Amino acid sequence: MYYKFSGFTQKLTGSAPTAAYSPQGLRPGVPAESPAMIFATPTKVVSESGATVEYLGTNRVPDLQRLFQTSDGIPIHLKRGVPDRLLYRTTMALTVGGALYCMVALYFAAQPSNK
Repeated sequence: MYYKFSGFTQKLTGSAPTAAYSPQGLRPGVPAESPAMIFATPTKVVSESGATVEYLGTNRVPDLQRLFQTSDGIPIHLKRGVPDRLLYRTTMALTVGGALYCMVALYFAAQPSNK
């Protein structure tokens, strides 16, 4: 059995299949014109692209594996040199600074207010 929302009784009531699939206010059918394309170039479906995969650049994974797997005593997060050291030290400084700021803010929040 098919059901349809009745605007009169505000409940579900039994109805014919055509009325159940075409609720009030909605028109069944296909739009007259196709929607505009969102992107400038159409995308490929996986089945259309085939088995080959195109890469935009060279594969750097073997070079990075060679770099990170060498045992030279340097921690893994500092293997790439100056940029890694700069990022690590900046992160540590922000972490310590943020923790100190939180402690100072908690100290001031714990002080009684002067009235």
